[in-house]
Amino acid sequence: MYIMKKLSLLNFGLPITVVVVLITVILAGCSKTNNNPPPASSEYVVFASNTLGMHCLNPTYDKAVILPPYNTVLAQVVKRGNPPTIVTSGVTVEYNIMGNTSSYGKRQYGGFWDNITALFGLASLQHDIGLTGNGLSGSMTAIGGHFQATGIPVVPVDDQGVWDPLQVAEITVKDGSGNTVASTRATVPTSDEINCAKCHGTDAFNDILAKHDDETGTSLMQSKPVLCATCHGSEALGKTGRGTSGKYLSEAIHGFHADQGAACYDCHPGQTTKCNRSIKHTGPDGNCTNCHGSMAQVASSTSTRVPWVNEPSCSTCHNEATDVGSTSALYRESTGHGNMMCSSCHGSPHAMVPSSKAVDNYQAMQYQPYSNSPKTLGSCGTCHTSSRGESNMGEYVGQHGGSNPETKNGCFICHTSVSTNTSSWPHAYTWKNSN
Repeated sequence: MYIMKKLSLLNFGLPITVVVVLITVILAGCSKTNNNPPPASSEYVVFASNTLGMHCLNPTYDKAVILPPYNTVLAQVVKRGNPPTIVTSGVTVEYNIMGNTSSYGKRQYGGFWDNITALFGLASLQHDIGLTGNGLSGSMTAIGGHFQATGIPVVPVDDQGVWDPLQVAEITVKDGSGNTVASTRATVPTSDEINCAKCHGTDAFNDILAKHDDETGTSLMQSKPVLCATCHGSEALGKTGRGTSGKYLSEAIHGFHADQGAACYDCHPGQTTKCNRSIKHTGPDGNCTNCHGSMAQVASSTSTRVPWVNEPSCSTCHNEATDVGSTSALYRESTGHGNMMCSSCHGSPHAMVPSSKAVDNYQAMQYQPYSNSPKTLGSCGTCHTSSRGESNMGEYVGQHGGSNPETKNGCFICHTSVSTNTSSWPHAYTWKNSN
């Protein structure tokens, strides 16, 4: 019905070629945000996430350059069973950015490759290949308990020329014979919505370099293009330490702009993109300061932390002992139940389920298709073959049941909503009246 309504565009005299392009774009959008994804395989399941809820990149690469096109996708493959096992061998995991097969010829992103020597010291770099050698499709590498593809040079413009900061990767798992045994999708977010023009005018990156020269006596305007991390250390780009400037890039930018009337969403995308999409964690302004502090605090805290390496932990708001476990690692690097990555069940940083964007909720609906709305993955049956609760609690009772369970957990872990019709409950439960 939706497509048929779009066909009515012909009634307005639009050429058939224009209508065909519009329909192609519509279908591409529908395929990415499919609210009825396929159910999990009976033998394998795969979970995928992006290491950041939003990656920023420059719109141009001929003046001041803050960040290159660079996304990293993680995937965990589980062989279902009793117990289930995390698989890192005997299968191959492939990724491809859906409807997005090139980056070089779109808008002005090609400047990244054209200026690769001046910016990153490489003699050359093949078009559409990122800094780590990965392209917009390829094989993921097994690292520890997961698969990973680093430095994917994806840009927020698809092959139809549509700007969309929420690009999507299709993840495919194949066995030794090349048969597909599991697949899923993950949002690969990337936005060039760095709004320096709010203060620096229409030629913002030149203005930034000129003002930097005036303030500090540098000669950056004669050295274009300039990678900011050349002098300001940034772990995000593998630049350890504070750099020759004596200030981390995060420290310098946040510290300088702390009293300039800037807001988080001016640089961290943004008023259109709204990079923090987790419904439980966001607000109109992104809710950034609740976790990260003010810009002044972000800058001053670098006296005791390294930006990108040491960031706020979930225990800032959540109880460490009962909710989030160890806080020694970043969320995107943390593991929990059965050595599953936290992001496998909860979603990517800044886009934890439920997200305000349908593309982020794909896996939640894929593995819990009976739910009326996306919820954090909590169904044991996603990975376990004997804990589904239809007739008995099987493996679950052995691990979590009895008066002295091996591992304690609450009903809410699996039951994100509870029917008041007790006859429909799959197992007996008796309320204890504490009064």
